[in-house]
Amino acid sequence: MGIVSISLNDDNMAALDRIQKTYGLSGRSEAVRTAINAALADIRELEGMEGTVEGVLVIVRGNHADPWMSLIQAKYERHIKTQMHSHLQNHKCLEVMVVSCDGSDLSSMMREIHSEGKADYVKFVRG
Repeated sequence: MGIVSISLNDDNMAALDRIQKTYGLSGRSEAVRTAINAALADIRELEGMEGTVEGVLVIVRGNHADPWMSLIQAKYERHIKTQMHSHLQNHKCLEVMVVSCDGSDLSSMMREIHSEGKADYVKFVRG
């Protein structure tokens, strides 16, 4: 088994400890492996989307003034049938979009959202 050294900020450390405690894992390494497996499951689900897909895309993000999400929504507007924006506590925003498009377009859109690194939560629920 390989050993990897990483740097985590205080919030990431707290999250890692929370994952460990919530799932009753033996240590932080197990928590990291669990988080990696969860991310891989999301990736496999995205990669498996072929043909036309429809569903709801849910995103929680911070900093309402930052236009990154609006730019992505404008780029993919032909695929977004309905969208809702709502302000949450702690200056966060909830974006809910009903999406209908080819699976490859959805994968590209979600990749762009993730690559910004500004979303706290991203989940597509297939209809």
